[in-house]
Amino acid sequence: MAAQSNIAFNIFKIPELRKRVFFTLLMLVIVRVGAYIPVPGVNAVALEKIFSQTAGGILGFIDLFAGGAMSRFTLFALGIMPYISASIIMQLLTAVIPLLERLSKEGEVGRKKIQQITRVATIGISGVQGMALTSFMSSKPEVIVNPGLGFTITAIVSMVAGTIFLMWIGEQITERGIGNGISLIIFIGIVARIPVAFKQVYDQLQLGELNPIVLIASFAIFVGIVAFVILEQQGQRRIPIQHAKKIVGRKVYAAQGTHLPLKINPSGVIPIIFASSILLFPAQIAKTLGARVPALDNLATLLSPGRALYLVLYALLIIFFTYFYTNIQLNPIDIADNLKKVGGYIPGIRPGVNTSTYLQKVLNRIVLPGSVFLAIIALIPTLIQNWLRLPPEMAYLMGGTSLLIMVGVDLDTMKQIESHLLMRHYDGFMKRGGKIRGRNL
Repeated sequence: MAAQSNIAFNIFKIPELRKRVFFTLLMLVIVRVGAYIPVPGVNAVALEKIFSQTAGGILGFIDLFAGGAMSRFTLFALGIMPYISASIIMQLLTAVIPLLERLSKEGEVGRKKIQQITRVATIGISGVQGMALTSFMSSKPEVIVNPGLGFTITAIVSMVAGTIFLMWIGEQITERGIGNGISLIIFIGIVARIPVAFKQVYDQLQLGELNPIVLIASFAIFVGIVAFVILEQQGQRRIPIQHAKKIVGRKVYAAQGTHLPLKINPSGVIPIIFASSILLFPAQIAKTLGARVPALDNLATLLSPGRALYLVLYALLIIFFTYFYTNIQLNPIDIADNLKKVGGYIPGIRPGVNTSTYLQKVLNRIVLPGSVFLAIIALIPTLIQNWLRLPPEMAYLMGGTSLLIMVGVDLDTMKQIESHLLMRHYDGFMKRGGKIRGRNL
């Protein structure tokens, strides 16, 4: 305990790190405040009643990622998911459109152009989702005080502006704060539901609707799952790298040996967030328009969390995005070229094409079990929830998606804080047994 307090003290002893931490906390407070500012003309009491009746459906799951903002129909009702959806689309298009691929290789200038296109796409996606959500709310006469064209325009513009503001906050946290801004916005939205979840559990225990033994057993299972998540996120394969002897001037530098760490899951929680976003986008449109089109309502029901179709698609998308994002982040050809430029090579493997082929083979071997393991971890809690019949809020928080996002983002943020501490000769979070291995999301 004393060691942890000492680490916290060290964090605030470093001016730059202290400034970054306070800036991040301020931005996250603004995110939570915005989640309570309602769109003008909404009956909050009637809206809360509607969402309480559909707490276990797709709207409740979408509301989890919005941090409760959707159930209150606030400025941040759409959350950050439209931006994530736009990012997914841009990354997919970059892999197939030569122009975008060239832009991605032009360094900072190309990255800024792709970022601008992503922002414009975010406005379009959030506009479509805002229109669908407003249409759903307008179908409930008791929710809207003065329904009509004026309310529709006001609601859509307010929610689109809220999403753009969240996107800006996320970028500011990434640049001026600590951790990845977009991931932290999702993280804080999930964590904010914990008090509500514990209240639901307490109420059910008081009423005798929940068996205490079942609750204890479920917590023990989920603690074990968290341990497996950390194991999966930290596991890596180390490939030995040898650097040839170099002569610089009159000095001779001996050959050096090091290693290339390849993680079992190099993409971290990105596949989870991407898979959830891809499934939530059509499900949200189908659910909000389902009152007018029965077929869409049936589709939304099939895509609800816990349903067989949802679980199968979710697992397949996780595996796909694990492979897809890994190939984007770790291109074997680029790694082989960089090794060749610095005079490094893998013992027993010729530099160049042979090295890239070998690295691709190793990546395929470690990413396949890593992606399958990630999908299993994501599905097991959901199956256990359905069996134990936990309250909706607690079931969502203990679901594989929520657990993986919370653990992954926490590890990444701790890694960045630890890097600042070690860079200034302070102890990190782990004095023994090595450092935390995270990744930049």
